[in-house]
Amino acid sequence: MSYKVDSIDRAIVDLLIKDGRMSSAEMARQVGDLSERSARYRIDRLVKEGVIRISAIANPKAVGLPVTADVFIEVEPGRIAEVARKMAEFDCVSYVACSTGDRDVSVQVVARDNETLYNFVAEVIGQVPGVRKATTMLVPMILKDVYQWSIPLAGCTDQDAKRKTKPRKARRARP
Repeated sequence: MSYKVDSIDRAIVDLLIKDGRMSSAEMARQVGDLSERSARYRIDRLVKEGVIRISAIANPKAVGLPVTADVFIEVEPGRIAEVARKMAEFDCVSYVACSTGDRDVSVQVVARDNETLYNFVAEVIGQVPGVRKATTMLVPMILKDVYQWSIPLAGCTDQDAKRKTKPRKARRARP
């Protein structure tokens, strides 16, 4: 059963996305109509329920790894989980998922330069037992990452996107 997130929970999560070190007192002030104790309680509950996780996020570019690539791996039948687990062992791999469609495993790799990336894909990924083929796509720019993702109000629709980008007109009070 999924956890029911209300508007206050969503506001707290959005504030934590902007500043993961924000105090409960400051959150309560910004949310409004919320005590510091209630903010702390809600954060603890969101963590306990697995809705959020509070952690440090390293920036690969800041530590000398400016090249990012998505690598899509075709795997021999029956070896998908094995290959995915192997990919997760590499320090330069920041994301691993089993996927459907033409490719079986999707990984994101960070590297010092294109040559290092090429060598990792060709000499390491290409030699993992069960890997048939790897297709690499450089990622020159990331516009939105999981760390900027907010809990949606509903499903993902065009209306949701328009609602987020277009400010609503204030309603005039009726006399």
